[in-house]
Amino acid sequence: MRTWNPASASGAVDTTGRPASDASIAPALLVAFGLLSAGGAGWLAVTVHTDVPLVLAAGFVVVDATSRLFLLLVNAIFLGVATYVWSRVRSEPSLAQTIGRYAAFAVLFVATSNLAVLSNHLIVMWALLELTTLAAVPLIQHGGGDSVLLVSWKYFLFSSVGLALVSLGLVFVARAGGCTGHGEFSYFIVDLVTCEMRGGVWQKLGVLLLLLGLGTKLGLAPMYSWLPDTYEAAPPATTALLGAIQFNVALVYLLRVMQAFRSIDPALVRGTLLGMGLATMAVSALHTVAATKYKRLIAYAALNHGGVIAVGLALGGDTAYGVILYAVSNAFIKAILFLTAGKIRSHYQTDDIREVGGLIKDLPYSGAFFMVGVFALLGLPPFGSFLGELIILSGLIRGGFISVFSAFCVILTVTFVATGRAVFPMIWGESKKRVNWASQPLTSVLPKLLFFCALVAMGLYLPPSVNALFRQVAAGLGVSR
Repeated sequence: MRTWNPASASGAVDTTGRPASDASIAPALLVAFGLLSAGGAGWLAVTVHTDVPLVLAAGFVVVDATSRLFLLLVNAIFLGVATYVWSRVRSEPSLAQTIGRYAAFAVLFVATSNLAVLSNHLIVMWALLELTTLAAVPLIQHGGGDSVLLVSWKYFLFSSVGLALVSLGLVFVARAGGCTGHGEFSYFIVDLVTCEMRGGVWQKLGVLLLLLGLGTKLGLAPMYSWLPDTYEAAPPATTALLGAIQFNVALVYLLRVMQAFRSIDPALVRGTLLGMGLATMAVSALHTVAATKYKRLIAYAALNHGGVIAVGLALGGDTAYGVILYAVSNAFIKAILFLTAGKIRSHYQTDDIREVGGLIKDLPYSGAFFMVGVFALLGLPPFGSFLGELIILSGLIRGGFISVFSAFCVILTVTFVATGRAVFPMIWGESKKRVNWASQPLTSVLPKLLFFCALVAMGLYLPPSVNALFRQVAAGLGVSR
């Protein structure tokens, strides 16, 4: 592996012969791209005020409430991650050697993610989601050894199998023909939402395959094992990209599928999502009890979040607002925790929970963000995750799903106790490494601080325009034809 030459001065070069200043351009360009994409997404979210989707580019692009909200989320997270990468390279110049390649694939990853969110065509959206997978593989491998290489190919294999099931599901759904009283089947989402499906065995089987395939991409049971391995092995910035961006791009695909095909067999959709959701939550709770590494613990929490979202989506109706609130909140939670885990790993040089203690004393800023992230992770007020989870629980009661409600509460209790037992000593326990902590630059703290503010705002007060956007997305899911 090439190494940085610490003996060089202002005109230093790395071992590849490139000037050091040139090697550090890539993270600055990454931040610039993040600012541009986040600014564009913010402008789109603020300026477009219509209940009717805007269809552009010969019908292949749709601008509606769902694309506006998730574009804003995806690009806000990416800007935060890009700023984190820039700060890390400034504090550790040796990282500049390979950051150019990393930045290139990160830009490809977020660009295809944006296009997927904007896509109005299920096959095009499928292809773009596969491209995010291909771009993510080198991001996972970045800076790792043979074990990380194996993990990245496991991720690629499971993702490809999931997306293969999605493609097969699309074929089966289309086999039954077009809408009732209409001609051929259309893969354009705007057409499908206003379509009354013919139903039948093929379309029901297609919907089942779509749910199983997208469930695999989201890390839901039964094919979830790739997620904890990948999230643990990948660099912190990559894990934040996967957990907070790619997860939500796949979730947008699932939302589109439910908008289009839920009416084919609502009972099948509800039963499948409830089963996958509860099974995922149960698996997450069991693994959390036995977890000994803090990054893997956060990965199991991501499994739990996916399960809660699946349960909420199964209910539909008024619960949809809680699902959207919960999903957006947990994107910020995962970004905060995974980026903070990178700082903890850099300081203690270990992933073992038992070897970390006194975070608040050793790393005050990181300890505070880790504490806030854990509180939000556990669904405590005043964060948006608390309100979203509360709405989902009330939806279970209103819908008469008492057994599901009981299982949900038991699993959450086990998760709460196991997570607290593992994490609280890390935050407030005896310090394991008594060294003077170096002051952190504002650029390393600012992204997590902004994510924290967004979490609190979603739990206490959302600006009317943002709240209206949330409700528009939920309305598209809550109405059953």
